[in-house]
Amino acid sequence: MYKVLLVDDEMFVRRGLMNLMDWEALGYKICGEAENGMDALEQMKRLNPDVVMADIRMPMLDGLELIRAASEMEQECPAFIIVSGVHDFHYAQQALRYGVHDYILKPIDEGELATTLKKLTGTLALKRIASLTGDKLAADSIFETLIKGSFKEEDMKTLCSALELEEVGTYVYVLAELHTGMAAKETETASETAIESGVHMASTTDTTSKAFTAACQAAIRLIQSSQSNQSSQAADKKHESPAIFTYEQQTGLYGCLLHMNSLLADDSDRHYIFRLLHSTLENQLGHPVTLYVGNPVERLQQIKESYRGANEALAYKFAEADQVIVHASRVQGTPLYYFDMEAALYSRLIEKVEENKPEQYAADIDLLFQAFREKRFAPDAVSNAMVRFVIGIINIIRKMNGDEKQLKQLPAMMNWQQQGTRLCDLKQLFLAFTNEASACIALLRSDQSKGGIEKVKKYIEAHYNENISLKGLAGKFYMNSVYLGQLFRKTYGVYFNEYLLSIRVREAKKLLRQTDMRMYEVAEMVGFQNSDYFVTQFEKLEKVTPTDYRNGLFGKT
Repeated sequence: MYKVLLVDDEMFVRRGLMNLMDWEALGYKICGEAENGMDALEQMKRLNPDVVMADIRMPMLDGLELIRAASEMEQECPAFIIVSGVHDFHYAQQALRYGVHDYILKPIDEGELATTLKKLTGTLALKRIASLTGDKLAADSIFETLIKGSFKEEDMKTLCSALELEEVGTYVYVLAELHTGMAAKETETASETAIESGVHMASTTDTTSKAFTAACQAAIRLIQSSQSNQSSQAADKKHESPAIFTYEQQTGLYGCLLHMNSLLADDSDRHYIFRLLHSTLENQLGHPVTLYVGNPVERLQQIKESYRGANEALAYKFAEADQVIVHASRVQGTPLYYFDMEAALYSRLIEKVEENKPEQYAADIDLLFQAFREKRFAPDAVSNAMVRFVIGIINIIRKMNGDEKQLKQLPAMMNWQQQGTRLCDLKQLFLAFTNEASACIALLRSDQSKGGIEKVKKYIEAHYNENISLKGLAGKFYMNSVYLGQLFRKTYGVYFNEYLLSIRVREAKKLLRQTDMRMYEVAEMVGFQNSDYFVTQFEKLEKVTPTDYRNGLFGKT
């Protein structure tokens, strides 16, 4: 990223420039802002920006005076883009004499500024090469420019010269995925080797990145050694110690540029290089590694095609789960499965986990991961299947008034994509998560049966006059109806129906004593849909009809 300092005496103009475009998408970031030329000079000393975008007319020190003062500073002068509210030809002439990169009129057009910045990128890159000859960060910046294809053809010779690579030759981009699992090993020893060897390393200072570069260097030396033993002629063609260029695409995913001509005398066995690179990386880094090999190209400026091929091969990581080296030439164009997992399998798996039947859900997990391989699931499709299941489990736990955060495996299940996880590792993690989730659900169910049965009893007492049933209550409290009936009788010594009837008859007796309501009205008030059935049940429990009960209150027979 190139650093940009914004200088304008109007704050809203500076804010407008910050929000005008996606600066980072163009390779820039705003490092600071100043409200006048004097303030800008102090900021330049402190921030050392690559670009200064300044208004030409400002108090204390205007844009042109700022450029003049900056040119007299001891540190390297940044590139200047001058902004003006009026088209003043005199100012423009002076600005051009001072060597400003561009002169832009207000209001600033987003497209015009983007074009200016894109042009400036090439200038800054070449400027960096010139000022940082041999610097590792500069080399990596050029390498990134190469693999992303963001350079002009006329700049190719300059880029090759900076990297000390031949423009014509066979090049391959190899992508390495480190399968670090949930607890990555420390690789401090390999990192120290990387620093001591002085090899070109990726722009990140992360220990694993340094270790990866060192491991690549070690692999190249082994390849050269084995080749020189086989052919002295081949040895003469090799560089004594070719530069190694690596690129960290994301955490755990690293790219490596191989110059095949410097490694093999002929095309006899390219696969040997990749096999040796793979074994060396695993030995040096202490983790399993999978390589994704891009298609070879015959010119360095075409390396973007090999880079693209290696990344396309990465999409087959689960489809080719049994391979430790995946070649783009073999998998490109073969179909992948991008759809969701089968609904029936998903429902059955959720059900067996909820029922806490480990053997049965483990068998379904075997079927699921078998489908991932046989149907050649794309990484996104596998991820969607995992997310769908995890969300399903979380919903069940929440409905049971549980907290999914108690699941220790949940963070790993949510972040496995960032761990370079293999299909076999994902299966183990998924099984561990389902075991934990199933146990959690069983515990919640047990807690519900203890504290929940009292809630059921209170619910009956509050809703006795409604059309409630054992099955309905079981559904409401997420319990099995048979189990609920057994638990209720065990706890209170009476069947559910008997308890409900006793409450209804008790409340009916109260209404008979305290009101002059008719029998059918009393029956409805206490939850009976049929007055005859009410009379029958009342007499069954009280050994007297409701009418006789009321008459008895008045001394009538």
